[in-house]
Amino acid sequence: MKGILGRKIGMTQVFTKSNKVVPVTVISVEPNIVTQIKTKENDGYEAIQLGFDTKREKLATKASIGHTNKANTTPKRFFKEIRGVDVNDYTLGQEIKVDIFEEGEVVDVTGTTKGKGFQGVIKRHNQSRGPMGHGSQYHRSPGSMGTMRPMRVFKGKKLPGHMGTLTVTIQNLEIIAVDLENNCLLVKGNVPGAKNSLVIIKSAVKANGKVAEKQELISYKKEANEAPVLNDALENAEANESEEA
Repeated sequence: MKGILGRKIGMTQVFTKSNKVVPVTVISVEPNIVTQIKTKENDGYEAIQLGFDTKREKLATKASIGHTNKANTTPKRFFKEIRGVDVNDYTLGQEIKVDIFEEGEVVDVTGTTKGKGFQGVIKRHNQSRGPMGHGSQYHRSPGSMGTMRPMRVFKGKKLPGHMGTLTVTIQNLEIIAVDLENNCLLVKGNVPGAKNSLVIIKSAVKANGKVAEKQELISYKKEANEAPVLNDALENAEANESEEA
């Protein structure tokens, strides 16, 4: 098990050399710092705590400053634990970068869904509406509250209420590309959360270390020998035009 913290930037698409369009989510993953190592002797379980997103010392509490000073790093905005790791492979203050994952690896991504506010049963629970004619007195209401005998509403009844802001994990997502230069991950499909929200990327629980077949993407970067070839083509075209004139 391994994991890292990042921010969801947004969605885009990439193209493979086999003429396929792959929708991907771009996740910005700045280097994470190991701010605490928990062991069975001291804490009862094994885990590492990662700090992500540096913030000004003026905005941090004295407790958090003292905590990050032990790891010899700056105050962090987010702290999350990753369980199931081998704590012997990590040291306090260690920097974890995006290169811990590789292309084709299968991961689980956890985030907080967008908040929708107070919503009715049609939007919140996908229920069907009633007839919309003028004679109908049932349009978008919840419907029956249950049978008469208990004289109460059962727990779990689907009713209007607050929608969103839930912690959701999308499992078995494939990593399409790892951008070491820009500290980004391209993950196939969508992940929960709004833009710039915190997400946690961990090894897939159900995949057992499965690595999908690597997909060759079309690169739009200019090769070193492309510019001279283009210049030669332009020169030849200009020469042909002058001869015709």
